[in-house]
Amino acid sequence: MQTRKLGDLEVSEIGIGCMSMSQAYGKPDRAESERTLLRALDVGYTFFDTASIYGVGHNEKLIGEVLAGRRNEFVLASKCGIRVHSDGRRSVDGTPKNIRATCEASLKNLQTDVIDLYYLHRRDFDVPIEESAGTLGELVREGKIRHAGLSEVSSVTLEKAHAEHPITAVQSEYSLWTREPEEKVIDTCRELGVGFVPFSPLARAFLCDVIHSPDDLAEHDLRAPMPRFSEENLPKNVKLLAGLREIARKYECTTGQLALAWVLAQGEHIAPIPGTKHVKFAEENAAAARLEIAPEDLEEAGALINNDTVAGPRYADNQKISLDPEPEESSTEERS
Repeated sequence: MQTRKLGDLEVSEIGIGCMSMSQAYGKPDRAESERTLLRALDVGYTFFDTASIYGVGHNEKLIGEVLAGRRNEFVLASKCGIRVHSDGRRSVDGTPKNIRATCEASLKNLQTDVIDLYYLHRRDFDVPIEESAGTLGELVREGKIRHAGLSEVSSVTLEKAHAEHPITAVQSEYSLWTREPEEKVIDTCRELGVGFVPFSPLARAFLCDVIHSPDDLAEHDLRAPMPRFSEENLPKNVKLLAGLREIARKYECTTGQLALAWVLAQGEHIAPIPGTKHVKFAEENAAAARLEIAPEDLEEAGALINNDTVAGPRYADNQKISLDPEPEESSTEERS
């Protein structure tokens, strides 16, 4: 696999999101997850993404246990800033105390001396972003992390944080059907020399053409309460896949591979991290990097599936954790 630069950090052009190996999408399979992690290294992935919140430490421990012996072969990214309380409630905590405590726990769970890229998972609006970014900078200087990142932030927040301490990458949801970063964040990243890391570039597997009914989702699946997967909206969204299938057939690829090729084409500073817990899909996603799709076909894919054609918002109200949208004036200027 070719590589790309996130700031001055070099990673495989497609990374692997590890969350589903511990939570969210059906029952985790430890043995298959181990095989997937090891196979991912063998086929060229050098960018692995986790977070302290995934499985409440389980995901970091899994990576530490399975990949400790091959730690020098990949860039390791994790995140801090979301806490789980005893009653199961989640809250955002970007205080220096919590960032430091979470980092220490993550280093232990991951069985490593340093985390290559450490993100603030969500912005804490009760803490100045400069304070959170400054703490990440201190961890860099102390050698506990190599690079600082932010997740799901606006361009304004990015600029403030970057002025306090250089930000290497911003991670946000981005795919054919989630385009909010196009309002300003992607361009701001480019202007500042910051990498952009799309999570859920396959729209939580929707773009893989495997979810056609709410019944296709496992019990307690994270997607079940999301409006785009509801009984009302999902049938409307499934109809959008017909055109995507036609383009994919032209290149003898899957719709998921076509969707990844579209994301890769949006900028050289972009490195998506599709999540999977299966060897088959890790291999399939890696092969997407070798596709050569004509610009007009990528443009057609983008016209078929986008914020204007998709039914439903990306989150239900109770799933919104500290969202940081662009200020209205920024969005309006960008679209005019």
